[in-house]
Amino acid sequence: MLADRFAVRGSSRHTLNLAQRLPDFGVQPAICCADAHLIPEAQREGLEIRELPYLTSPLAGRIVQWQLARDLMRDPPDLIHVQQRKMLTVGRRLAYRLERPYVVSVQDYLGSNETLHFEWKWCRRIVAVSDSVRQELITRTEIPAERVSVIHSGVETAVDERSYDVLEPDQVPVIGTAGPLEAAKGLRYFVDAAAIVLRTHPTAEFLIAGAGPEESNLRRQVRDLGITEHVTFVPEEMDVGGSLLAMDIYVLPSLKQGLGTMMLEAMVRGRPVIATKSGGVYSVVSDNETGLLVPPRDSEMLADRIIELLDDPLRARRIGRAARDMVCTQFPVARMVERTAELYREVLKENRIESPEAVPVEG
Repeated sequence: MLADRFAVRGSSRHTLNLAQRLPDFGVQPAICCADAHLIPEAQREGLEIRELPYLTSPLAGRIVQWQLARDLMRDPPDLIHVQQRKMLTVGRRLAYRLERPYVVSVQDYLGSNETLHFEWKWCRRIVAVSDSVRQELITRTEIPAERVSVIHSGVETAVDERSYDVLEPDQVPVIGTAGPLEAAKGLRYFVDAAAIVLRTHPTAEFLIAGAGPEESNLRRQVRDLGITEHVTFVPEEMDVGGSLLAMDIYVLPSLKQGLGTMMLEAMVRGRPVIATKSGGVYSVVSDNETGLLVPPRDSEMLADRIIELLDDPLRARRIGRAARDMVCTQFPVARMVERTAELYREVLKENRIESPEAVPVEG
């Protein structure tokens, strides 16, 4: 499993969930990544993780990649799973040197000028996180439709039932979000909405969990709006469970979203979600049933919907419970891992037919 640095983002959660659960389905994973220091020790237990700090460096990275390929030649993997498209070039080089098939996970949408290049001798599947992401890949690139499979992200569904109640009358309401602090995540609109909400609900608190290039801009925006005392930034931590439990309402303000693993994590904890009408969100949120939807870049509407839930706690709890039931049924982590293991075996079977020397996964 080839990954970039682990961070507070859905793709990192996805990789970690896969690595922890694949042995249950007869697959022994090993992670090679640029940085794994954010993974808590308790979650590292039993995982084979190799950290290569310069893996994606423009110059030193080539040396590190050559050394990695040389080491892996002694006991090559049966298959390489590239976890983010940023790692595609590295994965392609490894597959070529090791003569092993690989698959690539695509969690979100291509940039406006972004292109993808695959070498189909070794690249056997593209795994899209949602139907929306799959359709865009097929439309914008020359990838054959039969090469692109959809496997939704999944989350652990066993959480403390005491965490389900939100907006308790004796507690200050907390509205939050979690993930990478990047421009595409639309967090500036979340901050603007916070200022609007505070005009009518001056005791409300807002929480932003994560780190990224937009953090300084967001902190400046909070200061300029005069709401510093009401907005808390939580340092980057892989385990965002504590932050999610501190929230009464979860907001996903992304300009475009592949699916929303962090949103699923909030929903399985019974948190009512307000999300933008963008991409893969439609796979998860039914407006007024399992969450509320708003247009992207619309702080006024986002604030209105936050206020709706603050003013009607019973409705907020009802939506939160419906969301949890839906996630437990449609997005359990075991289903995601089982489908991924099945895909690996399909690829290895095809490769064995084409290249008899390939070794299948045990189990």
